[in-house]
Amino acid sequence: MQVWTYTLASVFAVSLISFLGIVFLFSKNFFKKASLFLVSFAVGALFGDAFIHLLPESFEQMSSKITVSLLATVGILSFFILEKFVRWRHCHISESAKHVHPVVTMNFVGDAIHNLIDGMLIGASFLVSFPIGI
Repeated sequence: MQVWTYTLASVFAVSLISFLGIVFLFSKNFFKKASLFLVSFAVGALFGDAFIHLLPESFEQMSSKITVSLLATVGILSFFILEKFVRWRHCHISESAKHVHPVVTMNFVGDAIHNLIDGMLIGASFLVSFPIGI
């Protein structure tokens, strides 16, 4: 029972921190000014992690360097095509009707999966021990 309490409290705290960030960011003036910098920082962090950590590790672990290069290229092209496919839309609804953009749906599904996995990992870490859970 104690593990459940710690897990739920931790998930609540993580969600509250995210919610406070959203409330802070969605003030109109600040969001317009900060969104360009925040997106640039996020993209830079992901590219930095991929090119500084993940690709060198892959080159070190795999025997064929050409396979690593091809897999990286296929991954980049696959996600490029996926993004173009998700953003493409063809609908016969009049412009006055409201409809949900596919990127919104993609964002909600991705966030739900991320939160589910995050909660499971927090719960599993508390099952191992309290300090690891914290």
